Amino acid sequence: MSPTIKAPLFQSLRNRNYRRYAVGGVISNTGGWMHRIGQDWLVLQLTGGSAMALGVTTALQFLPFLLLSITAGVVADRMSKVRLLQFTNLAMALPAAVLGALAITGHAQVWQVYLLALVGGTAAAFDAPARQSFVPELVEPGELPNAVALNSASFNLARIVGPGIAGALIAAFGGGASAAGWVLLVNAVSFIAPIAALRRIESTLSVPPPTGRGEKGQIKAGFAYVAGRRDILLIMAVMFCAATFGLNFQMTSALMATEVFDKGATEFGLLGTTMATGSLVGALLAARRTTVRRRTVVLAALAFGCADIVAGLMPSYLTYAAVTPIIGITALTMITSANTYLQMSTDADMRGRVTSLYMLVFLGGTPLGAPIVGWVGEHWGARWTLIGGGALTLFGVVAAVLAIHRPQPVREPSPLGSPVDTVPAR
Repeated sequence: MSPTIKAPLFQSLRNRNYRRYAVGGVISNTGGWMHRIGQDWLVLQLTGGSAMALGVTTALQFLPFLLLSITAGVVADRMSKVRLLQFTNLAMALPAAVLGALAITGHAQVWQVYLLALVGGTAAAFDAPARQSFVPELVEPGELPNAVALNSASFNLARIVGPGIAGALIAAFGGGASAAGWVLLVNAVSFIAPIAALRRIESTLSVPPPTGRGEKGQIKAGFAYVAGRRDILLIMAVMFCAATFGLNFQMTSALMATEVFDKGATEFGLLGTTMATGSLVGALLAARRTTVRRRTVVLAALAFGCADIVAGLMPSYLTYAAVTPIIGITALTMITSANTYLQMSTDADMRGRVTSLYMLVFLGGTPLGAPIVGWVGEHWGARWTLIGGGALTLFGVVAAVLAIHRPQPVREPSPLGSPVDTVPAR
């Protein structure tokens, strides 16, 4: 066995294109996390604290991933990703601006939140596969694991800062629905940063040439590629279980803060910050790796399920907040490892479609799980959203391993990003 080689922590930031992309991303991600807090707080204010309404909002926001991810993957494989990402960022900014204006003027209603969450989610469904598969075009193959991990670090740095700012703004503007509107407007403005960065990126890659087949043929080819890769199927099954039942942070934290611990907007926002602190640590640790194995994803998913259960049993706000960094570390290790494995072991001409299928199972499971988790929170109590979600995650991961993980030649990711054939140990 060859010794593990540690990569420089900020290796990929030496690349000018990736550096511009990363700076724009951290600003937009900060606005995005502010939007999540503001949107959830607006729903709670408009409905008198309905967990079911939160679940419906989350489901509508992620429903487009379930319906459109595969088509979005084909688009990502055929279009210039620079142009596509500029369009999707603008399309996500507009519904945020409209909802913010409605909330500030006192005209916001729950059905409007539902509709605009769906519109924003549709834009995000086309953004996600393009954004994920764009990173390998910006960096050298040897820099890819570091770039993927730094993307996660950037996302979670924003996750530390964003909820805290959102909670402080909501409190400063009086804590009502109009206060949430100002948070949503800040998010709309934040999309200027990634659009400006994308316009400055010097892309050396042209639009992928047409394959000579229609969209249906390309979709079928994507399914066939994944079906023939048992290693990718295992990763997707594990992430589906975790995402559907466990990764409902914004909803479970809102319910725990307001219902169980009787806290307000500031404390709600701080829970997102404490969880993101652990996530940032997990991302920075991942940035030092040069390879990722499937077992890393599986073990991290099992640890994440256990952490969810422990959090649901915590007796006080402080003890709950103390567990959230552990949830963040395990969740981020799982997510980053899965993303890196797929990016490194997938053929370049299939990367957009494989990424879209991954986003389908990862984010598309949320419309299925969020209403269930919301119903559980409303009828059994907020604690069971964590205890039940963690238990179902554990059960699903174990079932996926038993059903899919059998010894066969598979292509493990190599340090340079090109798939190599290996035979897993029995």
